[in-house]
Amino acid sequence: MRLAGFLAVRFLREGRTQSALIIAGVGVGVAVIVFLSALISGLQENLIRKTLGTQAHVVLRPPEEIARPQLGTGGPVDSGSPASADTAADPDSTAPAARVLRRVEKPAQRIRSIDGWQRLVTTLDQMDDVTAVSPIVSGPGFAVRGNAERSVALFGVDPARFAQVIDISSEIVAGRWQVTGTAAVIGTELADDLGAGVGDKLRIQAAGGRSQLFTVSAVFDLGVRDVNRRWVLLSTRNAQTLLDLVGGVSTIELRVAEIFTAEEVARALERRTGLVVESWMQTNAQLLTALRSQSSSSSLIQVFVIIAVAIGIASVLVVSVVQKSREVGILRAMGTSRRTVQATFLIQGAIVGAIGSVLGIAGGAGLAGLFQALAQNPDGTALFPIELNLRLMASAAAIATLTGVVAAVLPARRAAMLDPADAIRHD
Repeated sequence: MRLAGFLAVRFLREGRTQSALIIAGVGVGVAVIVFLSALISGLQENLIRKTLGTQAHVVLRPPEEIARPQLGTGGPVDSGSPASADTAADPDSTAPAARVLRRVEKPAQRIRSIDGWQRLVTTLDQMDDVTAVSPIVSGPGFAVRGNAERSVALFGVDPARFAQVIDISSEIVAGRWQVTGTAAVIGTELADDLGAGVGDKLRIQAAGGRSQLFTVSAVFDLGVRDVNRRWVLLSTRNAQTLLDLVGGVSTIELRVAEIFTAEEVARALERRTGLVVESWMQTNAQLLTALRSQSSSSSLIQVFVIIAVAIGIASVLVVSVVQKSREVGILRAMGTSRRTVQATFLIQGAIVGAIGSVLGIAGGAGLAGLFQALAQNPDGTALFPIELNLRLMASAAAIATLTGVVAAVLPARRAAMLDPADAIRHD
């Protein structure tokens, strides 16, 4: 193998122009792969971060209440009534006919607690796939301050647990993250609508006439107007009292270690608990489709780039085999094995791929930096975030080197099969 390596470097140095061109071609291909992968990865990361910044990865809630059809005995039926029934009995039978109401009204859903939620939270805390668990009491209400009144969504939370699921503590723009006692945290839009700031009082009203006075402890901005306008975060105990759910919670929200396993985790929990379990992948189906389309497009482009690079390397090495036929014949006549000749051209392919990958990674990183410098928001932040990491660079280098070796297989086999006498006579 030492002889094969020496010969590979010698052949590459003798054909410097060819070697430089094919290395440049590999570098361009790798630069395209690195830049495109970094761009799409950054876009996806940004989309996911913005989308999941205001929602949990997995949400557990009680099943909906379902009305059960009424059963009755035979008798005259008012066919004009929407609740009229069909006779299900055999007309020849003397037994009374069983009847089922044709129309069953769906009952209005009320806020209900998850049975045994404390035990369930303990179980979820111990799951390897789950990184954070937050029991929540949620329901509708009104925020009132002076003559201003706004419809809001109330959330009773444990501040430490909730901040692990939704990182709201880092999005506080005024005050400090605190929902203990009668403290309330509201969004920027709601604060503007009510004319409220940190330290101001506002009254929260819920169904049934229940109301309580709270002090605004902080104002947050999650970047979503509807959330900033409607969310009011309270302590769990106060929310339970206002929503008439003392001792209970209406949902349990989770954060999982790997976001793209959320649907798998949700289905497993649904089978295990019997609750209604939704993942972000289910509630954001269109976003998931867009992310998968982006990944597929990126992969397809990379495949075509790799094919183009492989064809270029193979073409140059085939020409090299023809040019070096005489040298190969002399080596074979001197006793050099077919294996060594074959390894020579395989090493050439690997060297071309490796050097090209280094240049391509540098070029891709430079393109990424230039793109970020040119495409900026008015505030100076990057318009399209680009994420470069060692894993991407290492995979690009490995792909380029492997492509060089694979592309060199056919030229290497051709060189190894040359007959020494014919090769030496080759003019």
